[in-house]
Amino acid sequence: QVQLVESGGGLVQAGGSLRLSCAASGRTFSSYAMGWFRQAPGKEREFVAAISWTGSSTYYADSVKGRFTISRDNAKNTMYLQMNSLKAEDTAVYYCAAGLSGRPILTTTRQYDYWGQGTQVTVSS
Repeated sequence: QVQLVESGGGLVQAGGSLRLSCAASGRTFSSYAMGWFRQAPGKEREFVAAISWTGSSTYYADSVKGRFTISRDNAKNTMYLQMNSLKAEDTAVYYCAAGLSGRPILTTTRQYDYWGQGTQVTVSS
């Protein structure tokens, strides 16, 4: 089992940057494929980015490709999401997730086993 805690959210102007972190408990962090999702008010939770166990593979939603970068540091049990060129439509609660599926990249909510509590990102236009 793993517990996830997100941090780094906040209020930023359009065009600005934020870096989210996801700290994981436990000694098996490197066994989990990891991902970021977001949920805006009145909308379903949507996929943002995913990263494989070692970090060698990554995948992004089209809406964030070229602006967001997902990474992980297994020695620190932490995953990151660097968000640049932020837009008002990026405003949402951002969640990190961990999955034990045999696949290195997971893109749907059903594929993930554990979730953090979320961190709010607000982009003002």
